[in-house]
Amino acid sequence: MIKALFNALKNVFPFAPSRNALLNTYQFQNLQFTAIDFELTSLDQKVTQITSVGFVTGSNGVVDLSTSDYYLVKTTADLGQSPVIHGLTEEALNNGVTLPDALNALLPRLHESILVFHNASLDLAALHNVFVSLDLPKTEVMYIDTLKLAVYQLSKQHQVLPSHCATLLECCERLGLPSFIEHNALDDAMATMSLLFAQLSELGVQKHEKLKVLKHTGAVGRFTLG
Repeated sequence: MIKALFNALKNVFPFAPSRNALLNTYQFQNLQFTAIDFELTSLDQKVTQITSVGFVTGSNGVVDLSTSDYYLVKTTADLGQSPVIHGLTEEALNNGVTLPDALNALLPRLHESILVFHNASLDLAALHNVFVSLDLPKTEVMYIDTLKLAVYQLSKQHQVLPSHCATLLECCERLGLPSFIEHNALDDAMATMSLLFAQLSELGVQKHEKLKVLKHTGAVGRFTLG
């Protein structure tokens, strides 16, 4: 089923813009962003597994709450500190959906949006592992990392960055965004989406400007899943 959906989406979006086209042609006002957050069993990118996923879409500085979604994911992996950090117990996860079902809901966003993460390397590694485990075709995605945007801004103010200064919560508080409860995938995804728009405003990025204005920050990237 998931491969059928994947192929159908490839037909709907058969000519995905190249990275250079996105950077040099598309204006922010014409881009759709989807912020994604995974709660994971481990920080080890090679073995980590997804226990929950939250995502929400936004554009033109507005988070569209009607697009938000959240899934608990069944897993047989060692939960490690997840019950303590995320509050996700084995009992709760047993009532979740399968990983393919969660990915079915997320797949359309991968094809139609620029993805937004806070610490993209970890979440993309987890998503890559899913593509490999489900034997899905390789898929290239574009993303923006709000963590790298934060580090870029902070490095202009500090020679040595203060400890924990770029956590999602710290970044949101520093820009005057509403407080939220950490370590819930949907709350974190919505906070990440809001943070991106606040960061763009802080950087003075205008809606008519193109994505390439962020290239120098190191926060824009391309990643091949699978």
